[in-house]
Amino acid sequence: MYRERASTVPGAVVWEKTGVGHDAVLPDGCMDLIWMGGQVVVAGPDTSPHVSLFGGYSNQKDSREDSERFVGLRFPPGALPRLLGVPATELVDARAPLAEVMPGTDALADEIATADAGSALESFARRQTMYTPDARTRTIVQALQAGLPVSTVASQVNLSSRQLHRWSLRNFGYGAKTLARILRFQAALNLASVEPCDAAVAARAGYADQAHLIRETTDLAGCTFAALARA
Repeated sequence: MYRERASTVPGAVVWEKTGVGHDAVLPDGCMDLIWMGGQVVVAGPDTSPHVSLFGGYSNQKDSREDSERFVGLRFPPGALPRLLGVPATELVDARAPLAEVMPGTDALADEIATADAGSALESFARRQTMYTPDARTRTIVQALQAGLPVSTVASQVNLSSRQLHRWSLRNFGYGAKTLARILRFQAALNLASVEPCDAAVAARAGYADQAHLIRETTDLAGCTFAALARA
């Protein structure tokens, strides 16, 4: 079972999942702090499907009981690297203990053990002085979601295309073009819930045509869009 709620941390979402299963976590541009197995784990920005929360962390299939409970705080693109004080490139496709990424945070696990996990993760995030709303990040993400060319996005935030690429690597984990692909893919998935025609989804999400949607989905999700959206 999965459920989520808006967070008290700006732009973030608190989510909870009970039971392991083998559902693929698809690239969405976001990063998470996840309470699982008695510790807090950093889930970096994905570039390909991640099967189960443990897959990329333990390098083996889950053998946990179905009653396992995971609680996460999902941050919007570009937010968590600022909080952790590390470049996002160090966390791409990674699942790593928070204590290794950000030394001195071991006490958070003890705090969560005696409190509501979601609230404890939110409290931790709010205490970090580096976690402040970033206007440049919001502008870049919104412009990419709108389908603007990377060169135009760079101009909007007073950067050259090369500077934007370096900035994006540091904050998102990959370049602005890759983030744009991921955001467009997520937009297509959202449209699929209300639009039964894949060609119409492709047009509305900003793809050149349905074949473009299929290629991008296969690259990011490892399957066709039809198989993914109608599963």
